[in-house]
Amino acid sequence: MFSGHNKLISYARDYFFIILGLASYAFGLSAFVLPEKVVTGGVVGLAALFHFAFGWNVAIVNWLVNIGLLIIAFRTVGRQFVIRTIFGATCGSVLLGIFQPMFTAPIVEQQAFMNILIGAILCGMGIGITITHNGSSAGTDIVAAMVSKYTNISFGRMMLYCDICIISSSYFLFGSIDKVIYGLIFMCVISIVADAVINRTRRAVQYFIISEHWEDIANAINNDANRGCTLIHGTGWYTKQDVKILFVLVRRMESENIYRIIKAIDPNAFITETVVRGAYGSGFDEVKVRLNKYKPELSDECTTPDSMLKQAYEKKLAQESKNNQI
Repeated sequence: MFSGHNKLISYARDYFFIILGLASYAFGLSAFVLPEKVVTGGVVGLAALFHFAFGWNVAIVNWLVNIGLLIIAFRTVGRQFVIRTIFGATCGSVLLGIFQPMFTAPIVEQQAFMNILIGAILCGMGIGITITHNGSSAGTDIVAAMVSKYTNISFGRMMLYCDICIISSSYFLFGSIDKVIYGLIFMCVISIVADAVINRTRRAVQYFIISEHWEDIANAINNDANRGCTLIHGTGWYTKQDVKILFVLVRRMESENIYRIIKAIDPNAFITETVVRGAYGSGFDEVKVRLNKYKPELSDECTTPDSMLKQAYEKKLAQESKNNQI
């Protein structure tokens, strides 16, 4: 029961931050980018093209195109992806519908570049927060998911191709190369900011600790910091004495607590700290990749150094025999 309660809280927290991230994206786009008549990438950019060309509502077009793509891609991308994306597309479209009528002119007057930069930062933060909490902002990632499944084109590259095509199309609408350049700048900045937000939340800190009081430090980290330790047996080459090394991996925000524990027990402990870009499993993040029905080929045979040498020797004999025949 307690586990189910925690799971419910976790889901509620995720959806709260997904909505917050989508709100940041919708506000940045509506308040800073669309008033400058700059077309961005993705389905939102496509909706903006229809808006500037025919006066159609961005939010409605965005939702209809996303739902249409999801219907086409239902069997390709899977049920879970579709459910997450429907929520993201619906919530994002509603927020766009709320924010867009509120901003008919740019917030920063006669500063197009500044508006695009601020809008890209807000949108990048929104996408980063959404993805970090297992959400989806919909858009061209639906097309990218379909194409990458049946071709050798990667997911990220396909998204890049789609975005560049949509942004470049704005030239035929406005006849201004400036709008295209602003759109490309927006795309670059939003990618950098989104990556920074995603990697910051996944970043961890790795410690190697050498101390005579290793057992007390390990117990304190287990009990006070609620983190695990791995004991590594080593040998000091200069002293030729056995040493115990503690391997510890924690979130970046927990690093100060680790230092406090070590200093309280052994101020003279030897410590190395390394920033880890991502940590997965055992109390950290979950590995999130699409397997695409991939199944590794497993073998009962164990590869040993002797078997590797035997295979190399047999391969060499076969090659020599082939050369002699020639």
